[in-house]
Order: sequence, then structure tokens, then C-alpha cells
Amino acid sequence: MHAKTGDKLVIHGNVVGQGDREGEIIEVRGPEGAPPYVVRFPDGHEQFVFPGPDAVIVPAERQD
Repeated sequence: MHAKTGDKLVIHGNVVGQGDREGEIIEVRGPEGAPPYVVRFPDGHEQFVFPGPDAVIVPAERQD
């Protein structure tokens, strides 16, 4: 998994009834775009994230 600042991190809910979480990657701390990432969620909360297999990166240029 590789990302850059401005990309979106989408964490899919893995329990029935749990929705997806989306946030903007504001800092990449791993080498060459690798995790961990600092992610800002829509409510303003910022979190240090090591994404699991239920997460995907949406490149900034593909966001509409």
C-alpha cells in the first residue's frame, strides 16, 4: 500500500451495520509512501493509522 498527502483512506466496515470510514491522508510517515499515515477524518479528528486489509487508498487525482 502506497499513498501520498492528499489521498483518501477508505476503511471498509467489517461488521454488519458498520459503515465505511473515510479520511484524508495529511502525512505519510513510512518510506516511499508506505504506512503509517496521519489521517484527518471529516469530524476533524486526526489519527495515526497502520491500515489493515480492509482499507484502500483513493488517489487524489481520482476523487470527484
